Amino acid sequence: MANILFNQVYKRYGKYKEIAVSDFNLSVEDTEFIVLVGPSGCGKSTTLRMLAGLEDVSDGEIYIGDTLVNDIPPKDRDISMVFQNYALYPNMSVYENIAFGLRLRKLPKHEIDLALKRAARVLEIENFLDRKPRELSGGQRQRVALGRAIVRTPQVFLMDEPLSNLDAKLRVQMRSEIINLHRKIEVTTIYVTHDQIEAMTMGDRVVVMNRGLIQQVDSPEMIYNKPVNMFVANFIGNPPMNFIEGKLQERDGQLQFHTNRFALTLIPEHQSMLRKHNLLDRAIMMGIRPEHMSFEPHRIEASTAVIPGVLQFNEFVGSDRYYHIDIKQERPLVARASEGFHSEDGSTVTAAVNMEKALFFHKDTEMLLTK
Repeated sequence: MANILFNQVYKRYGKYKEIAVSDFNLSVEDTEFIVLVGPSGCGKSTTLRMLAGLEDVSDGEIYIGDTLVNDIPPKDRDISMVFQNYALYPNMSVYENIAFGLRLRKLPKHEIDLALKRAARVLEIENFLDRKPRELSGGQRQRVALGRAIVRTPQVFLMDEPLSNLDAKLRVQMRSEIINLHRKIEVTTIYVTHDQIEAMTMGDRVVVMNRGLIQQVDSPEMIYNKPVNMFVANFIGNPPMNFIEGKLQERDGQLQFHTNRFALTLIPEHQSMLRKHNLLDRAIMMGIRPEHMSFEPHRIEASTAVIPGVLQFNEFVGSDRYYHIDIKQERPLVARASEGFHSEDGSTVTAAVNMEKALFFHKDTEMLLTK
């Protein structure tokens, strides 16, 4: 088992030294499950490949345990990697695929057999050992790929979008299986995905990346409830956070968030924080998640923070219904409605805002102001 340290790691490509990963600093604890998440091209897979030794480090240092691994070949780093496309040998049986790496290390046959059957039992693939990969479902192939990784009992597991080729239902099942597998074998794991639901449900901590830079490293709960900037707030959450542009103004000793259509009174805690930034009469951004708005009449009547608008359309997604509301800004608001609420498209609606859940961001830097 091992901890991992990235110290000011950079990756540059090509003649013009285009930066793919910039000033990457991260400490991963022994047995921790870390998820790197971000849009395509953000540098997450490149970071994983540098740790694996499949990409050179342009600058900085990577440690596995106490060992600097920058110049150590991949085969000597004591890691196992699971790829997006499974990378199974089609002409080999499941048994032979899993045993392949152990045979290269010239382990005795009885040790290979013991290790392989132990891994097969953990992954519940004992009945598939004589089959070829083409005879397996996508989920079964992914289990074989995991089996080939865990059979070596490495110091570190690296997983690069291992579920992206599976259908939605199977992805949910395999997420649970990977989490359970990690709890059983307790190996330090770094998992790369572009799927924010995978990141939030699987990671002990989540590393959100954009354009080669770390945006935030924190628990899933903190990433969701206290995003450090508008990128994280928008990327994490489905539907994403609503953003409304307005100005801070003072009325009767109270700070309010004003637009040309409504004014919302801030809670005392946020008033105190925002006064420190000297942003009175300047444009800022308010963020509010769809589930923190309500159409319930008693909440609207009791609230000092209501937003009027015109209903554009609604989306029924089974357990929830989301209403898209035109408030005469660049983007409509999205609000999650309670089960009993219904309104026709084109009708005027009013939504109460839970101001304790509202977040405020600097309009220019997009950084969170209400920490």
